[in-house]
Order: sequence, then C-alpha cells, then structure tokens
Amino acid sequence: MFDFIKRKAALLWAHNFVRKSSKSGHSAVADQEALLLSLVRTAEKTLFGRIHHFEEIDSVAAFQKNVPVCDYEDLKPLVEKIKHGDRNILWPGVPEYFAKTSGTTSGTKYIPLTQEGMDDQVEGARAALLHYIAQKDNADFVTGKMIFLQGSPELEEKNGIKTGRLSGIVAHHIPAYLQKNRLPKYETNIIDDWETKVEKIAEETEKENMTLISGIPPWLVMYFEKLTERNHKKILQLFPNLQIIVTGGVNYEPYREKMEDLLGGHVDVIQTFPASEGFFAYQDDYTQDGLLLQTNHGIFYEFIPLEESGKPDARRLTLKEVETGRDYALVISTNSGLWAYAIGDVVRFISKNPYRIVVSGRTKHFTSAFGEHVIGYEVEEAMKATVKKHPCTITEFHLAPQVNPAQGLPCHEWLVEFEREPENLTLFSHDLDQELRKRNTYYDDLISGNILRPLVITRLKKNAFNEYAKSQGKLGGQNKIPRLANDRKIATLLEKYIV
Repeated sequence: MFDFIKRKAALLWAHNFVRKSSKSGHSAVADQEALLLSLVRTAEKTLFGRIHHFEEIDSVAAFQKNVPVCDYEDLKPLVEKIKHGDRNILWPGVPEYFAKTSGTTSGTKYIPLTQEGMDDQVEGARAALLHYIAQKDNADFVTGKMIFLQGSPELEEKNGIKTGRLSGIVAHHIPAYLQKNRLPKYETNIIDDWETKVEKIAEETEKENMTLISGIPPWLVMYFEKLTERNHKKILQLFPNLQIIVTGGVNYEPYREKMEDLLGGHVDVIQTFPASEGFFAYQDDYTQDGLLLQTNHGIFYEFIPLEESGKPDARRLTLKEVETGRDYALVISTNSGLWAYAIGDVVRFISKNPYRIVVSGRTKHFTSAFGEHVIGYEVEEAMKATVKKHPCTITEFHLAPQVNPAQGLPCHEWLVEFEREPENLTLFSHDLDQELRKRNTYYDDLISGNILRPLVITRLKKNAFNEYAKSQGKLGGQNKIPRLANDRKIATLLEKYIV
C-alpha cells in the first residue's frame, strides 16, 4: 500500500510541476534579463561589485561594458581571499561550499557554491526526473533501489566553508524521500581507490531491486562490466526492474552501443548538463535529443560565437540573439558569485521554442593543427553515424593530429578501443572519414586539396583507456579523457597500448 501511495504521489507531483514549468518557459528572455539585474543588485556591495561599479548597471549592455569575460585565472586572487576567510568578495557573505575541480592550466580549481546555487543544482536534477515521470506517466522506479555513482561525500572544512568534489557535495543533498532507497552506503562511497570502490558497489547492489542508476557514462560502463564479470549475466537479467539511467557530464551517444550491449535490452536514459559552476540543462523529453536550458534558476547566460572565443572584441550574445545550428562558448553569471565566467563548454541550439541545446564540445578540446577546427560534437556525431552503418562496440576513442607521419601525407589519427570490431575496418575508416567531412567543411577541403590524407584508425588493447587513466591518477572521480586534442600528448601516452 505504501508503494502504491508513493507512486501516485510522485505522478501527481510530476504532472503539476510540468504544467507550471511549461507556462514559465514562454518568458525565458524576459526572465534572463530580470535575473541578471537581480544578481547585480544582490552583489552590489561586494568587493567584485564595487570594483565593477555594479551600482551603475541597469541593463545587459551596461553589465557587459563594466564586467569583462573572465576565466578561473582572473578570479583566482578573489577566490584565495574567500579561502582565507574574507567575506563579501564575489557574493554576500561566504559560499556554503567550494567545489573542487581539476583544471588543465590552473591546477585544482575551487568553484564557489552558495546555498542558493546548491538548491538550484538539486532542483535541476529533480526537474529532470519529474519531466520523465510526467511524460512516461509511470513512477514505478520510486519504489525500488537507486544508486548514484559519485565521488567521496567526505568534505574538508576551512574558515567555515566545506570543500569537496561536486558529486560528493550533492550526496549530502539527496532528498529525504529518496534516502531510504539510496545505495551505496556511506562507508562504500568514501573509498578513495576507484577500482576497489566499484568492486564494493557491485557487491553491495547485485542482489538488490535496482530501478534507477545514475552516473557519468565511463563510471556506468565500469560498474556494469564489474557486475557482469561477477555474475555472468546481462544487467537486465540482474535488475529486471531497472527503468531509468540518469547521466551527464559526458555525451552519452558514443557509449550507447556499449551500454545497450551490457544492459542486454532497452532502458530509458535521461541526459543532463551539470557542472561545478551550475546545473544548466536537462532532457525534458527522453524520446528526443536536446536539453532544456534552465533560464530562471540563478544563472544568466551569454553566448560567444565559437570562432570569436578568446578574442578581446568577441560578441557577447544573449538568449534572444542566438541562432540554431551555431556553436557558442558558454559564459555564465550566477547566484554563487561567478561573473561573466567562461566555463569552457561549447553549446549548440537545436531549438529556440523552447530553448534546447546540445553540448557540442569544449573550447580547449579541438583539433585544428591544419586549420580545420574540428570539435567534439562533430567527431562524436561522425562516430555515431558510422557505428550505425557498421555495427560494432566502442569502449572509448581519442583523435589527435599526425603532423609528421613516417610516410604519406599528414592525417587525423583515431586511437580506438573496440569492445567488438566492425566486420570491415577499412570500410569503417572510409565511412568515418566521409561522415566527418560532411560535418566540417574545412576538413573536407583539406582532404579534397590533398593537404591531408583520410583518417587512420589505430586499434588499442582492451582496457587501454582505463589503464591510461590509472597511470595518470585520473581513474574515477570527475576525470574525463578528452575525445580529441590539438597535440599528441595523450596520443603518445596511448601508443604503449596499440594492438
């Protein structure tokens, strides 16, 4: 009886939530402008607000004039002040948390996260689930066990500010109504070594009635492989009531084939776009691509055309000025005290009514050794289309330029770890090259002009990417191996795993 009431309550809540949120979606542009001015007024007397004359700001244009786009290096001196106990620096008072995240140029970053910002993180995740329940008209998963594959929830505290990985911070904010159903236990979650942790999670969950599993795709693959290794069964044989997978942080599509093979059947997937800096978007319709941008949840967005990113005179577009089909570097101002902060992600709008996006890459993750500027979304979509033509299972891949090959013209080298290879790798390589040429005209021109030869696939041994990550101290946690690079630093380290 209790489970019946829980399901009915969840359905009622979900339908009411979606009805209300659909009405607010029509005012996204106005909401964004009002939100920015509200953020500015709130932070007017902070050190950052005084330096940038927030008292003079009465419009988006005035904000853009007074506040330049910045990155973590620009904010670092102010973050250090907060870490040492200073108040009212970026936001009134001090943040509730610092979310630790690894940076490629700044070392460890400490991203401020206020209680308001944390509330919006939780609200974003909850909204994704409520939209799913309402659309599916089914809330059966709320009565089963749920697992959130995440970093350690152990937090350090200094000068009243708790510090840890975002996924570990989020563990302290799982809603009470989910806590009783949640796995793994705390003692398992705080295990540092990722392989040991995954083994323990598998042991703890393999006999449970799992209905929801959440985590980034590489973690999910490791967890499912461990379960399969221990039980010699597909995941849906172990968890026949598994209804939903919630994922984010990494594009799910390149993992879909591998995941479906491990699952042994279909499970609904909801993709989300969370980061230490905020919860930006979620898949409000699990049957189609695209993530609904959250436009009135404490984050003001600006969009810099990707080709202008990093330039001093780059245009800073607002929501009303964006176009579909174009790539933009994402810039945010938040109720955690980030101001015109370039987070490094690239997004592409696929709809403006409502505002839906796909994450198309990272501003620092691209291949342009020959002027082609190939981005993550293009290589992932090219791979997806090719795998559809030539069924196979790919564990992971990395693209790097080969500027000085031992013989022949320069090329793109794709280092690929196959779980199951295509029947004809030569034809697979040819079609992958054609798919990338369709998506990037500059690359197509380089091939047509005999500046580059078609791409080369280099096969890697099983577990190559896990072994590489372990060797770099980046297995588990929030670490993700870039799918492409503009140099051969990662490619060179992967060469020891060539078949």
